[in-house]
Formats: sequence, C-alpha cells, structure tokens
Amino acid sequence: MVNVDEFIEEAKAEIAEEIGDKHAVIGLSGGVDSSTAAALAYEAIGDQLTAVYVDTGLMRKGETDEIRETFDYMDSLRIVEAQDRFLDELEGETDPEEKRHIIGEQFIREFETVAREVDADYLVQGTIYPDRIESEGTIKSHHNVGGLPERIDFDGIVEPMRDLYKDEVREVARALDLEEIISERMPFPGPGLAVRIIGEVTEEKLEVAREANHVVEEELEEYEPWQALAAVIGKATGVKGDNRVHGWVVAVRSVESRDGMTARAQELDWDTLQRMQSRITGAHENVARVVYDVTHKPPATIEYE
Repeated sequence: MVNVDEFIEEAKAEIAEEIGDKHAVIGLSGGVDSSTAAALAYEAIGDQLTAVYVDTGLMRKGETDEIRETFDYMDSLRIVEAQDRFLDELEGETDPEEKRHIIGEQFIREFETVAREVDADYLVQGTIYPDRIESEGTIKSHHNVGGLPERIDFDGIVEPMRDLYKDEVREVARALDLEEIISERMPFPGPGLAVRIIGEVTEEKLEVAREANHVVEEELEEYEPWQALAAVIGKATGVKGDNRVHGWVVAVRSVESRDGMTARAQELDWDTLQRMQSRITGAHENVARVVYDVTHKPPATIEYE
C-alpha cells in the first residue's frame, strides 16, 4: 500500500514541475480517478488548471448536476455539452475497440477545443495502473491510454496516479477530503454507457442502459459491491400486457474485487433479483427480460465491452 501523505506531496510536486508556469486542462468525469487527479492538480497549480467535464450523452443518470454541485469550488470548471457530437461519431459502429477509440479521440478533440480557449499546453489525466496494464496487454483499450489518437495537440500529458491501484486512489481521495460520494463511488468506465451496450449505441439503448444502471446502483448499495452495473446485450421475445414484444435484454452484473484485475460475481438473494427485474422491465416498454451474470473475472471482464 502506498504511503498516502508522501504520495500526495510527490504527486503535487510532479504536476507543478511538469506544467511549470503553463496552463493545463483535466478531463473530469466525476469518477474517483479523475476527481482525485483533479483535486491533486488543483492543489498543485490552482488557477492554472481548467477542469473540463464533457457531457457525452453516455453518462449516468443525474451525473452532470452532481458534477456542478460537487466541484463548484473550482472557479474554472467548464461543462461542455457534446452529446450530439459523440452520438454522431458513434453512429453505425458496432466493434467494441472501435467504439473506444472513437470516444477517446472525441474526448481529446473536446479537451483541445477548451485548451485553445484557455491557452493550455498540458492535459492531466486520472489514468491508474490497471488501465495501463489492460491497454498494454490488449485486453481492452482505455480512452485515456490505448484509446488515444495518434495526433494530440498538447505539449504533454500528465498522469500523476499512473502507478496506483483503485483502492490506493480511494485512500488518496479520503486524505484529500473529497466527499464520500466521490471517494467511495463505484468505478465507471471512461467511455461511459457505450461499453454497457453491445453493438451500435443508439438513443433508445442509452435510455434503457441509463435507467437500468440507476436501478442497479440503488438496489445493490447494501451489498457494497466493488462494481455493479447493467448492460443492454441484445434482443429477445417477451410479453408486455397482451402483446408479444421483441425487446431489449438487460444483463445485471455485481462483483467483489480489490483492484479490478480479478473479480468474483456476488451472490444476490432472490428477492433482490426479482425487485431489480421488476423495476428494470417496468421502466421501459421495450425491455423484455433481465438476466444476472454469474461469471467471474477471469474469464470475463467486468464491463461488457
């Protein structure tokens, strides 16, 4: 386990040294990784940092409002409405890796636009060690590692937490006095709900995935999972009222883990599973059924794409 106090001082010194008297932007998603990196950078360089939250349209329910409230102490916080641009770029794409690369490139373009406006030369990211291992090992591309485009219009990328595991990031977040809603928050993928949708990302599937994830996080809070999620994985026949429907299949997943490198599927009681399926199928007319994923990691990854 990292010595938290030493790490914080060393990380702030590294950020200050790399950026010098220049300006930097940081992608702020609201997750524990990017939030902790933002807090470190803000303490290190203050007003030289512009925190950028990009509303991709792929976010959790209520995410944008939470960001506004949680990070209102950062005067330079920018909220970029980019839903249409991301969905336009993703239109027709079904390959998981291509989706990640598209999202990674679009994120960079959004950051570059803000960087030009504020005359920033550096990009700070909340990349952590498992992100690098999975990208380097070709398990999957992370939008802030293997998903980056070849052309990046920044003098440098600063990743102060690149050697930390998730549990160590949480320790740093607590030491920085970040709110519990941030420090204890379940992991959420950088590409957002796009990797919880098998195949093409559409507005309808996003609507289903967003509501289903909200239900899962609410219902499974008492189980204290390392990560819990819902994914739209395809279509199947169902019955709604007196009519047969060919509707969406939603897979629920809940796992225990220390660092995300390996994970075990949680055992949930029947009443909880039934309550979730009832809420999820009732939330959208085109959801036909709900299934529970019992696969550990390995052989499965935690996310679906």
